[in-house]
Parts: sequence; structure tokens; C-alpha cells
Amino acid sequence: MAASELYTKRARVWIPDAEEVWKSAELTNDYKHGDVSLQLMLEDGTNLEHNLDPKTKNLPYLRNPDILVGENDLTALSYLHEPAVLHNLKVRFMDSKLIYTYCGIVLVAINPYETLQIYGADIINAYSGQNMGDMDPHIFAVAEEAYKQMARDERNQSIIVSGESGAGKTVSAKYAMRYFATVSGTTSEANVEQKVLASNPIMEAIGNAKTTRNDNSSRFGKYIEIGFDTRYRIIGANMRTYLLEKSRVVFQADEERNYHIFYQLCASSHLPDYKNLKLSNAKDFLYTRQGRSPVIDGVDDTKELSATRNAFTLLGINESNQLGLFQVLAAILHLGNVEIKDRDSDSSVIPPNNRHLTAFCELVGVTYQDMSQWLCHRKLKTATETYIKTLPRLQATNARDALSKHIYAKLFNWIVEHVNKALITNIKQHSFIGVLDIYGFETFEINSFEQFCINYANEKLQQQFNMHVFKLEQEEYMREQIPWTLIDFYDNQPCINLIEAKMGVLDLLDEECKMPKGSDDSWAQKLYNTHLKTCSLFEKPRMSNRAFIIQHFADKVEYQCDGFLEKNKDTVNEEQINVLKASKFHLLVELFHDEAKATSPTGQAAGTGGRTRLSIKPVKGREKSSKEHKKTVGCQFRNSLQMLMETLNATTPHYVRCIKPNDFKLAFSFDPKRAVQQLRACGVLETIRISAAGFPSRWTYQEFFSRYRVLMKQKDVLPDKKLTCRNVLEKLVEDQDKYQFGKTKIFFRAGQVAYLEKLRADKLRVACIRIQKTIRCWLARKSYLRKRSAAITIQRFTRGYQARRLAKFMRRTQAATTIQKNQRMVVERKRYRQKQAAALVMQTILRAYMARQMYQALLREQKVVIIQKRVRGWLARCWYKRCLESIVYLQCCIRRMRARQELKKLKIEARSVEHFKKLNKGMENKIMQLQRKIDEHTKENRLVKEKLVVLETSYTTESERMRAEVNRLRGVEEDAKNKGIRVTSLLEELEKLKKELSSTQKEKKTIEDWAKTYRHEMEKMVSELKEQNGSLKKEKDDLNRLIQEQSQQMTEKMARAIVQETQQLETDLNEERSRYQNLLTEHRRLEEKYDDLKEAMASSNVSKPGHRRTDSNHSSNESEYTYNSEYAELEEGSRAAEDVTRGIDTSLTLKLQKRLTELEQEKQSLRNELENKEDQFQRARARDDVEFKKARGAELEYESLKRQELESENKKLKHDLVEIRQSLLGKAATGAGAPGSPAYKVVLEQLNASCEELEVRKEEVLILRSQLVSQKEAMHHKDEKETMTEPSVYVEDVSKLKDAGELKQAYVGLKDTNRLLEHQLQTQRRGYDNEVESLRGELQNVKEENNRQQQLLAQNLQLPPEARIEASLQHEITRLTNENLDLMEQLEKQDRTIRKLKKQLKVYSKRIGEMGAGQTEGQTSPGQMVDEPIHPVNIPRREKDFQGMLEYKKEDELKLVKNLILELKPRGVAVNLIPGLPAYILFMCLRHADYNNDDQKVRTLLTSTINSIKKILKKRGDDFETVSFWLANTCRFLHCLKQYSGDEAFMKHNTQRQNEHSLSNFDLAEYRQVISDLAIQIYQQLIKCMENILQPMIVSGMLEHETIQGVSGVKPTGLRKRTSSIADEGTYTLDSILRQLGAFHSTMCQHGTDPELIKQVVKQQFYIIGAVTLNNLLLRKDMCSWSKGMQIRYNVSQLEEWLRDKGLMTCGAKETLEPLIQAAQLLQVKKKTDEDAEAICSMCLALTTAQIVKVLNLYTPVNEFEERVSVSFIRTIQTRLRDRCESPQLLMDTKMIYPVTFPFSPSSLALETIQIPSSLNLAFLTRV
Repeated sequence: MAASELYTKRARVWIPDAEEVWKSAELTNDYKHGDVSLQLMLEDGTNLEHNLDPKTKNLPYLRNPDILVGENDLTALSYLHEPAVLHNLKVRFMDSKLIYTYCGIVLVAINPYETLQIYGADIINAYSGQNMGDMDPHIFAVAEEAYKQMARDERNQSIIVSGESGAGKTVSAKYAMRYFATVSGTTSEANVEQKVLASNPIMEAIGNAKTTRNDNSSRFGKYIEIGFDTRYRIIGANMRTYLLEKSRVVFQADEERNYHIFYQLCASSHLPDYKNLKLSNAKDFLYTRQGRSPVIDGVDDTKELSATRNAFTLLGINESNQLGLFQVLAAILHLGNVEIKDRDSDSSVIPPNNRHLTAFCELVGVTYQDMSQWLCHRKLKTATETYIKTLPRLQATNARDALSKHIYAKLFNWIVEHVNKALITNIKQHSFIGVLDIYGFETFEINSFEQFCINYANEKLQQQFNMHVFKLEQEEYMREQIPWTLIDFYDNQPCINLIEAKMGVLDLLDEECKMPKGSDDSWAQKLYNTHLKTCSLFEKPRMSNRAFIIQHFADKVEYQCDGFLEKNKDTVNEEQINVLKASKFHLLVELFHDEAKATSPTGQAAGTGGRTRLSIKPVKGREKSSKEHKKTVGCQFRNSLQMLMETLNATTPHYVRCIKPNDFKLAFSFDPKRAVQQLRACGVLETIRISAAGFPSRWTYQEFFSRYRVLMKQKDVLPDKKLTCRNVLEKLVEDQDKYQFGKTKIFFRAGQVAYLEKLRADKLRVACIRIQKTIRCWLARKSYLRKRSAAITIQRFTRGYQARRLAKFMRRTQAATTIQKNQRMVVERKRYRQKQAAALVMQTILRAYMARQMYQALLREQKVVIIQKRVRGWLARCWYKRCLESIVYLQCCIRRMRARQELKKLKIEARSVEHFKKLNKGMENKIMQLQRKIDEHTKENRLVKEKLVVLETSYTTESERMRAEVNRLRGVEEDAKNKGIRVTSLLEELEKLKKELSSTQKEKKTIEDWAKTYRHEMEKMVSELKEQNGSLKKEKDDLNRLIQEQSQQMTEKMARAIVQETQQLETDLNEERSRYQNLLTEHRRLEEKYDDLKEAMASSNVSKPGHRRTDSNHSSNESEYTYNSEYAELEEGSRAAEDVTRGIDTSLTLKLQKRLTELEQEKQSLRNELENKEDQFQRARARDDVEFKKARGAELEYESLKRQELESENKKLKHDLVEIRQSLLGKAATGAGAPGSPAYKVVLEQLNASCEELEVRKEEVLILRSQLVSQKEAMHHKDEKETMTEPSVYVEDVSKLKDAGELKQAYVGLKDTNRLLEHQLQTQRRGYDNEVESLRGELQNVKEENNRQQQLLAQNLQLPPEARIEASLQHEITRLTNENLDLMEQLEKQDRTIRKLKKQLKVYSKRIGEMGAGQTEGQTSPGQMVDEPIHPVNIPRREKDFQGMLEYKKEDELKLVKNLILELKPRGVAVNLIPGLPAYILFMCLRHADYNNDDQKVRTLLTSTINSIKKILKKRGDDFETVSFWLANTCRFLHCLKQYSGDEAFMKHNTQRQNEHSLSNFDLAEYRQVISDLAIQIYQQLIKCMENILQPMIVSGMLEHETIQGVSGVKPTGLRKRTSSIADEGTYTLDSILRQLGAFHSTMCQHGTDPELIKQVVKQQFYIIGAVTLNNLLLRKDMCSWSKGMQIRYNVSQLEEWLRDKGLMTCGAKETLEPLIQAAQLLQVKKKTDEDAEAICSMCLALTTAQIVKVLNLYTPVNEFEERVSVSFIRTIQTRLRDRCESPQLLMDTKMIYPVTFPFSPSSLALETIQIPSSLNLAFLTRV
């Protein structure tokens, strides 16, 4: 299709505009070939005729469709040209508040001049690991791409940040470095990433300053190489600096500042550390007050200095060096205040005792005399002699400023050098990422040497950029096998040759600097002669011979030659440097110790100084020869720039172009003119031009097919989508040059995508019109029929009603007319009479009033005339006196003046005129001037006299007139007096008549008023009584209602208060629990880090391996239990390597130890609180026990005392045994206690004796215990009538019991047996009842299963055939698995029942044998009983007390831990055995150790168990089955410790048998807390493991995959390709997430995890899904559309359905998805009116204001029928949500873990019924 065919009616184009650069317009007529103009209509409705260029006939640029506006990547636009780029950037920046945009490989960053919440740790985590095109443009995306390519391609990377001053280069570079420091995950001891970030405040303090364009402008360029090791963790960094602006030290323009460090020192001068610097306010120093803007709004310089010092400390610069640096900086300020005065025209002098120079000399340690001498003098050397020449004041001032700049440059280089030393590491660098922050292209009204160097550097960078873009385009075409055609792009090599080639500008400048009498003018002439006719890029200004013009890639720049030579030489007075070298201040000497070998030139300002001064810091501080030392600034800058380009060319570059939107620092204000200038200068438009010259629009075949499927017919769709796309394109676009088919993509020329979008929109529009037509017709027909029927009915009823109303109205009208006639007549008559009476009264009153007023007026007039007469006379006299006095005073002054003049004349005549002329040359003129002044005064006096005469004449005339007026007024006064007397008499008569009339009227009125008043009072009294009665009733009702309301309010208030208090307590509890669990996480992380460090130390140790014994009594929360020699070797190796590693860097170890100590203290404090509560409980129990013991009597006091004595003796023997073993270990090391030695034999004999004594004591304890038990039973069964024998009889010998007592005891035993049998029968009956209930439950389950099957069948019928088959198979597998599990569970129950019956049978047989044995014993003689040995410990009837325990030997403990924990396979155990079997086995072993009162065995078993679980989790922590298995077993072990602890709170649900199995000797509450902490750590590991598995699925399944096919369209994505939403083979879908959730759930259920714990896990899973999905939605503009909102809501509904199927709707998981649900609703609701805004505010309660505004800003139409959200609507939303109190954080915290609780869940399983399978290899365990 020809391009001209697109210029049809309603097509939109761009036309140039002087104000807005480009303005949008719409064609009102079709364009025809040959037309010379276009008829356009602007957006404001103005019609315009646009004339085409008669030569080129170029048509205006076409505008992109609205759905393409606001794209993330400018290359995704169909029309690629300057107005499209500018408009897209403006829409994103102004409307969507998005500051980042891709332009191919370039990130365009627009400075918002406002702090945005888009750089937090949550944003970094969101971008980490993501592809560059998957997320919205961001500096973090560029940093992630560089980091990823470095790791993937094994190639160094560079990030080149450029732009104007104030565009945000420094901030962008800083955020890039922060990203690297965050994601690298370094664990090095030196904390290099913190040091890299700490270098920023230092470099900003000494290298940044406020300018008119930026408050924090970098006045130097820097290239930072961040080094990484083989694991891609930061190990070090190196900084190179360029172009330090030294002239800013001594000169600042208006509204600018010096470097920040000076103001920081002045602001902190009041602090004690800085008193000796003798500083004060910044306004007191010349170097800091010239810009007249010493303060930056919102910046506290005192705090900034504190941050700078902290950064110095972190980088290893000690306190003394810091104070030394501040001392030098203060000296520079004092040097600037040194005042130099003129001695004569050729010399200058510094006044003695200048306080600023004195302060300077004291601070830098030099003599006052030397410094004052060489500030005003300089030394000139010739071949034979040396001269000292004085300097004029201007040159001396310039020399002083040059010295200041030189000192600052040296200080700057010293700091950079030490920063680099701190960032260097000994570890070998594997790769690096460089960040270049340098000036952008500059052009001002006056451009000098500084702008020339900056623009030269930008020419080199632009050339490298163009070549890289061209190379990428070529690689893309070759990869897709597209025919490659050369693209013409701008090559700026000629401009670079003009500058740097032989005989170029720099070469001629260096040559002129070597000439003895070289000048700027002669250099300019050489430039003209060399390049004016040979180079087209070089021009000469018309009106100047001291300037030249160079055509750069961005624009033409005119450079003024003034100062080029002086700035290129950059010299300083050598004698001043020598004075400083002789300083006593060691730091200053260190700055200048290499002056003779200096590699960095210093500078002196010429004249008043230019805008900037340059300083180049070389790459390496190598020693230079004297010839190299004399290199000019331009030569050195060229060499350093060449090295920089070599570094950049050796890396993969990434480009960030910073744009300054306006010159006034206004937030989110966009100036198109300034933006276009920068876009042209930074190469963005060149990238667009290169892309537009080829095939800028690129689609994959799948994306093209999905987007333009609507343009295809059914017959065009083939199985091969590539062939389908080819056929369709050949039909739609006839010109085959407009597109090309690649291997995986289709390439389009510019504008073709817009044409296809037009065809697609037309097709959809036609379809929509057809659908609308049909639906509207049907709706209109239905509405018409319904309205017609309703109208007929309404008419029938209405007409009848109207007829009735008309008749009634006519009757009422006639009656009303008659009534009105009579009523109006009465009213009018009454009104007439009232008016008549009132008129008469008013007339009389008015006439009287007028007469009185006339009298009063005459009286007042008479009095006024008298007053005026007196006052005017007095005024006239006063005026006359003043005039007389003035005249007399004037006469005196004139006479005095004339007398003085006469006296002066006489004195002048008395003097010698000729001598006066000699002494006072030129006094003649002064005399003439004085004479002229005298004449003028004379004229003025004459004029004053004339004015006085005129005034006297006028005064006389006025006096005569006033006298005549007074006489006339006297006559009038007499007449008024006569008339007044007559009026008085008439008024008196009138008053009499009025009094009589008024008295008569008053009497009449009084009578009438009394009657009226009486009537009104009566009526009022009645009405008041009625009102009072009503008000009382109303008040009563109000009081009743108020009482009810108050009671209801109080009830509601109390309920709310209780609810709020409960919620607050729950919140506090959860917060405390979360804090504690976070501390556990931190503790675990530090433990792992400690173990890693220990392993690293052990691996670096070369000592011999050996075994070392460890104390088995250490606590379980210490390091891992040494269950084999491997860990003993590691610990020994770590201690041996401690001294070796101590010298490396102990800072991290100390920090870790400190943090570990803090965590231990916090943990210990929490445990202490728990122990205090437990102690209170124990004390309460102890009080109860004491009372119980008191009630028992004193019969067992002797036995208890004996037992306590034996136990204390036992402990003492144990303690002695431990000490002997320790002494043996200590002596074994020295060889003194070797086997066979006397000492060894003695100790061995003592050990054997102690062991024998210990065994004897144990036997005695057991005998005493058995005797106590037998005595208790005998006392319980003895008859009450029988007298109690003494306790000592039972203690001495059990055989002395009487026969009757034995028979009684046997009888009691039989009764017990009968009761036991009866109890068993009842138990069996209850078992039968339970079995019936279970059968009923099974029947109910079958019914539920049937219903579920029917639901699944209905759902499967709705699925496609393939999905139906897969779902059926999946369901069948699940059903068979569940049946298998149920059968296995039934089999296990039957086995347990059989074992139980066998045991009961054995018990019955044993009891029968015991009864027979008892009778036999009763028949034996007493002598036989005495002869037989008695063993009270082995009572056969008490064998059941020892069931449910497992016995093992001490040496088998390691084997137990190894087989049961370390080598156990969770899958086999979960499927084949009962859940929690390892926990039960461990607890049964623990019970046996508790029964034997073996303290050491209990501790070692618990410790080895805990540490082994930690080890297996550390080894296989990424395996979900392993973590889930041990979480379930750890919780079960914890519940067993509680269930069998003997605590009544945990024994409520136990059976009698289970209560008998409780622990008897040890209180393991402390270990329960440790195991609870371990369970928390396992839970957190489980969540982390699930998160790692779910994380790759969430975004793809919840956002990108089209669950509902065809709803959302695919838009062009530009160069940065996003992940396709089309489901490929490897793409995760929602079904993948649901399957994974199902796998998690089934695994936890198989492992026997507590249901409450499963609910908490599911809640955490859903929170992760919702948070990750919402975060990606907020960071991806392409996902914020109406269709995507529908997809998300459907996906959420599927998750809720999964919850219903699993019965987990009450676990709180659905509530965690509420923010995501509301975000999806926000994408779908209407967003236009205020009502819509109110609905959104009330709906989105789970979203923050920032999230709501972000979604509205990102909302992007996918089709033309959708509309964008207006800016005014977003402002309305912000206004309505302004009062919300919430966090400003944008993203949800995906790392947040809800605090976990482990509700107590007792087990109904009897321990004695547990059988150990042979597959566990635990044959060494013996069931007791």
C-alpha cells in the first residue's frame, strides 16, 4: 500500500509548531496526488491550510493509533519519527507519571524533580531475575540486564549514563550501583558493597555543587568499575575521575554554590570538633558567598557532614586524616578572604597581621612571611640569573585563586586515591561492571575550552553508540536471515578527526602553547588558514575573528578563543608550592610530595575566570618523565579519553540517556523545546532513524496470528501458522517490500502495523455495528410493545379519572366564586376604612413634625452664623500674625545673607588674587559657578517678594468682602428673631389642641385595648396550656427514646470496645510472635553463616585430622551435636585456624558475634518471661504438693530422707566422675597420664571404685522405691478394722505379714480382676457402638463421594475432549490413591486390634499364674520364706507400667539418629507407615531414659535429635517433601512432650493408660521451647521452599497466560520482547499452579501435618500468589487493561474453587487475595465521572492510595474501543483518598511470613501398640 493512500479523511498528522514543536491535526479532506496543500483541523477545532513544500512535496508525519501511544518501548510505535517519540514521552511523563522509557537499547530517563517511591528494596526484589522486557522500563531493569549478561556471557559490562546538568545522571548511576550492591548477595568480610555505596556521599560532598539547573550537580565525570568474583558477588571497586571543575572553588555564578563540603563545614563550625578551624557562616567567606545562595531548601548541611564522616570512617579514613582534610578545606576558605592591596601600579602588598592569612598559615603549618611574600611576588629564571618580580594586585589575586584551586585538586585526587584503596580487595577479580557518569553535550551563549573538551568527549561516545546500535541491527537481521541492506547512519568521524587528528584543533592548540609569544588570536588565524577551506564542519563567524564554529553531531557550537591557551597550559606559581611543601602539616606534605612527578596538572584562572576549569585524573599514578610532565590539559584529556573508549569497547555497553524536562525544576512539567534539543543531542532520535530505515516493527508468528486472526477467514487458517501468516500478509499487503519473513519473526516497514491496525479496527467496527444493530432492534421492539400495552391501560384509567376530576372542579369553582365575591367585598370595605383613619392621623402628625423641623432649622442657622463670624475672625487674625512673622524672618535672612556676601567680597579683595590663582588652579570656574548661584538666589528672593505683595493685596480684598458679609448676616438675624417670636406663640396654641385630642383618643383606645388584651390573654393561656401539655408529652417520648438510644449505644460501644481490645490484643500478640519468629530466622541465618565461616576456616587449615571429645551436656541451641568424628575434626580445625584468619578481617566476625549475642539475649529474655510464668505455675503446684504431703502423715519420712540422701550422693559421685574424666583428658594431652603410669593406675582404681559405689547406690534407690510402692498398696487394701502396724515392720521384712492379710490381699486382687474384666466388657461395648457410628460415617462419605463424582462429571462435560480425558485420568488416579490409603489404614487398625487382644490374653494368663503362685506361697513355711531372697523391684503385676518405651544402648545413639533421621526417606515412610512414626519412636526412647532417671542420656538424645534435624534440613532444605515430613514429625514430637508432660492442661484428652505413660523424673519445658523454635524454623524453611517452587509459576500462570482464550489481544512490543502470553510447551499455566498447590496439600496430609498448620501454610501460599501477582501488575503497563482484569478475576475464582474443594475456605486464604481482586475490579470498572470515583474509593479498601493511582496511571487500552483514564479523574481519586492513613509503600512485601502457631493436638494412638518396621533398621531397639 502506498504511503500517500493513508492520508484520507480523519487521518491524523503532525505539523511543525513554534511553541509546541509539533502539533496534532486531522485531515478534513482526502489527499490526492498533486495537491499542493492539506486541509487540516487542529485539536481545538481551528481549521488550517497546510502548504506542502513545492520542492520535496513531503507530506506531514502520520500520527500513531491511540492504542500505541504510551508504549514502554519507542521502537514499538508503527510510525517512528521525532513527533511520535516526543508525544509518547510526554504522555508517559505527564499523564502516567512514568519517567523511564525504552528506545531500543537505550533507557530514556526524564528527571521528575520529585522524590518517587520506586527505588525501595521491594522494587529491587521485583526486578531481580526478570527479563528486561517483562517489566516496565526502569534503571533497575538495565542494571539487572547488565548483571545477567555478565554472568551469562562471561563478558564485562558498562552502563553509560549521560545527559545535561540537572537531568539526573548522578542519581541514575547511584541507583544502578545500589542495585548491584543489593542483588549481588555478597558475604565477604569487608562489606565491599557498603563501601561502594559509601563512596557516593564522599564524592558528592567534594565533587557536587548547586547550579542553576540542579541542586546536586556533579562537576566532574567518573567511571566506577565494580568488581565481581566467580560467584558474581561484589569484591571491590575502582573509580576514575574526569574533568573536575576547579574554577568553582574560586568563582560561582548567581544562584549557584561552591562544592557542598565547604557549606557543610561552615554549618558545623559551632561543634567542638571544628572550633580550631576558625570558621563561621558561609556568607563570611568570598569563596562561598559569590552565588548568593548558600542554602538549599530541604538540605541540612550539618547532617550531611555527619553522613560524610560516617562514609569516611567506613572506607577506612581515620579520624585524624578526616580532621586534616577539613583543616585543608578551611584553609582554602581563609585563603580566599586574604585581601591583596595595591602598593603601586606594578606591585601589591598584603597588610600585616591579616587574620585570614594568619589562620591559613596556622592551619597548613607555614610561615606568615613566606606566604605573604610569594603571594605578591614571583620568581623568573633565565639561563644565567634569577629575578624576583612583583605582581600587580589583579595578577596576585589570580595567583591566590590558582593556588586555592591547585590545593583543592590535590585534595580531591588524594581522597579519590584513598577511596580506591578502600575499595580494592585481595580477591582476584573475575569480571566487572562499569558505571560511567559524565557530562552531556553542552552549548551556551559563551562556550570556551571546557565546553570544547566536553563536546569532544561526547563526540567519541556518540560514535561508539552509533556503531553499537548499527551492529545490533545487523546481528538481528542476520539471525533471522533477512536480506541485509546497508543502512545510512550519521558517522561523526570527520568531526573527531577535525578535533584530534594531526593538525587538528588540539594539535594546533598544543603547538601554539609551545610558542614563546603564542596568543589566542594567532591560534585562531592558524585554525582559519588550516581548516576553513578544507573542512566543511569548520566555520568562521561573520562578525568575529576570535571565534570558530564546529558542526557537532547534535548542533553547531560557536567557541570563543579567549583563554584557550591559558587554560590549556594550566600553570601555578612554583614558589608557592615550595612553601607548602615545607609545611609542618604532614597531610599537606603528603598531598604535594609527588609534585615533581605530578601527573595531574593544576590551573590558574585567566582574568576573572571562566565558567569552569578542568582537571584530569589519570588512570594510574605512574611516574612520568619531565617531558610527559609538560603535557597540556588537552593532550592529557585526549589520552585519558582514549583509554576510556578502549575500556568501553572491551565491554558490552548499556545506555541511559537522562532528559531534563524543564529549566525551572518544576515537578512533572514538560517543555517540548528543551526535550527535543536533548533528544537530538543524546542520540535517541538517531536510534529511531536507524530503526526506521529498516524494519522497525517485529512480530513473532504466534503473536501476529493471535492479533490479526480476525482478518483471516476460516479457510485461510492452516495447521502451519507460519504459512498461514504468509498467505494472509500477501493478501492484505500487496507490496512485498513492506515486510520480510524471518525464521521466527515477521519484519514490517514503518507504518505497516498502523495499516494492519486500521484494517483490524475497521473489521471489528463493522462487526460491532452489526451486533449493535440487531440487539438494538430487538430491544426497541420489546420496549415498544411493552410501552404500547402500558400506554393503553394508563390512558383508560386516566381519562375516567380526569372526567371525574373535571366535574368536581366545576362544582367547586362555582361555590368558590360566590364565596370569594362576598369575602372580597368585606375585606375591601374594612381596608378602605382603616386607610382613611390612618391617613388622617398621619397628616396631622406630619404637619406638626414639619413645623417643628422648620423652627429648629431657623434656630440652628442663626447659631451657625454667629459661630462662623467668630471663627473666621479668629482665623484671619492668626493668618495675619503668621504672615507678619514670616515676612520679618525672611527680611532678617536676606539682610544677613547680603551682609555675609559683602563681608566675603571684602575678604576676597583683601587677598592677593595672583597668589590665590597659583595655589588654586581652576577656582575661577568655581567662583563663576558660585556667582551664578548667588544670582539665582537673588532672583528667587525677588520672586518671593512679589508673591508676598500679591498675598497682602489678596488678604486686604478678602478682609473687605468678609466685613460686608458680616453686616448682611446681622440684618438677616434680626428678621429671624422677629419671626421666631411669632412662630412660638402659634406652636403653643397648637400644642394645647393636640393635648386635648390625644387625651380623648387615649381614653377610647384604652377601653378597646383592655377588651382585646383580655381576649388575647385568655386565648394565649389556653394555647400555652395545650403547648405545654404537648411539649411535656414530647419531652417524655424524647427522654424514653434517648434512654433507649443511650442504652443501645452503650451496649454497642462496649461491644465495639471489647472487639477492638480483642483485636488489638490479637494484633499485639501476632506482632510479638512475628518479631520473635523473625529473630529466630535471623538467628538461624547467623548460625548458617557462622557454620559456613567455620567450614571455610577448616578447609583452609592444613593441620592433621583427629578426634576430639566434646561435652555431651551442652544445650540444644548451641552448635551442631558432634555425633561423629567429622564435626569434631571441623571444630578442632576451626580453632586451629583461628589465629591464621584473625589477621584477615575480623570486622564481620565481630558484627556477627555481636548480633548473635543480641539475638541470644532477646531470645533468653523471652524464655525468661516464659520461665517466670512456668515458675509461678510450678510454685502453685508446689504449694498443693506440700499440702498433700502434709496430709499423708509421717510414715514415710525416713524413706524419703534416705532417698534424698542417696540421690545427693549419686549426684556427687557423678560430679566426681566427670571431674576425673576431665582430668584424664587434660593429662592425656601432655602424656603424664599414659596407660601403665602410676598416676593413671591410681585414677583408674578411683574410677572403678566410684562406679561400683554408684551401682550399689542405684540398687538401693530401686529397692527403696519398690518397697514404698508395696507399702502403699498394702496400706490401701488393708481392712479398716485391723490395727495398723508400724511402718518399720514393712521396712524390715515383707515376709512377716500374717496369713490372713495375705488371703485378704489375694481376695482384693480377685476383685480387681473382676472389675478389670467388667471394664473390658464395657470397653468392648463402646467399641461396637463406635463401629456402628463409623459405618454411618462411611455411608455419609459414600454419599458425599457420589455427589462429588456427579459434580466432577458435570465439570468434565464442559471441558474440551483432550482436557476431559486428562481430568478423568487425574481423578481416577486420585480416587485409587485415596482408596489405597484407606485400605492400608484399615489394615493397620486390624493389626493393632490383633496385637491388643494378644496382649490382653497374656495379661490374663499372667494374672491367673500369679494367683496360683500366691496360694502356693501361702502354704509355705516361715522358714522357707526367710531363706528365699526377696526382690521387691521385680513385681510381676507392675510390668504394664513399663510398656510404651524403647530401650537402647548409649553407643547405639548415633546409629539411632543416623537411621531414623539422616538416612530416612520421607516418601516411603509417608506412604507405608503411620504418620509421625519417627516422632513416636524418639519419644518412646526418651521415656525409657526418663524412667531410668538418666539425665545425660535424655540431654544427649534431645540434643542429637535437634541437631540432626537441623543438619538434614540444611542438606535437603530445598526438598519440599523432606521439609514437610520433618515439620510434621517435629510438631508431633512437641505434642508428645506436652501430652505426656504430666501437666493437667495437656492431659484433659488423655486416656487413663496414656496418663500412666507420662514422664516422671524430668521437666522438659525448656526443651519444649527449643523444639518449638525448631518447628518455627522448619515452617519458615517450608514457606521458603514453596515460594521458590511457586515463584516461577505465578506471573506466567496468573498474568501472562490467557486462561480465557481470545479475550486479550497482543500488542507490538518493540525491541525489548516480553514473555509471550500464548501457552507454549514450557509455559506455566493456572493449571500448573493448581496442580502444585494440590501436590503441596496432599504431601502435607500424607505426612500427618496438623489441619490447623495446613491452613496456615495455605494462607501463606495464597498471600505469596496474590502479592507477587499484584506487584508484577503494578510494574507492568502492558498488563493493566480491561481484558487482563477479567482474566485475573477468573483465575482468582479458580483458586477459590480449589479452596472449596479442599475445605479450606475458613483458613483466611481468600482474604489475602483481596488486594488482587480489587485491582482486577479497578481495571474493569468505569472510570469517568465523580460517581465512578466515589465507587472506586469505597470498593478499593484493601489497596493503598499509591497502588490505586499507579493502576489508573498504567491503565492501557488494548483495543481502540477502550478509553484511557483522564488526568482529572486521577486527581479526583487522589483528592478523595487524601485523608487515608496508610503506608506510602507501593509494592506488597513478598517476603512477609505470617506468624505461625502450633495448637496443641493430642494423639489418640497408644504408645504400647506401636510396632517398629524392619525397613527402618532399628533392630537394636528393645520394646520394654
